[in-house]
Amino acid sequence: MSARKLNSPGLFQPITVEAFQTRLLLAPKEVKVRRNGVEFRSIKPIAPWTEMTVTLQSNRDTAKVHCTGVVVACNGNRHTGYTVSMVFTDLSKQAQARLSILAYS
Repeated sequence: MSARKLNSPGLFQPITVEAFQTRLLLAPKEVKVRRNGVEFRSIKPIAPWTEMTVTLQSNRDTAKVHCTGVVVACNGNRHTGYTVSMVFTDLSKQAQARLSILAYS
């Protein structure tokens, strides 16, 4: 993942992250959106290589960006929670452009 953050406070509405049996609705402050993935906090561990979808929506308009990705790391413990790192896979040109617009506006 890139070390450069693409989001700023107040840019996104709550973010939805889903896997087969897991659905998380995350506050924007709990998610770090990066150029090619996201990091977020979870109270449950998520196994590496789990495929997930992420839905991002700007506070400025109603258009949503749907991204598919794979969990590449999950660190932490049951007492403090887990930090999950996910890399986007198969990101369309349109989704890339949309993320860039949202990040730099």
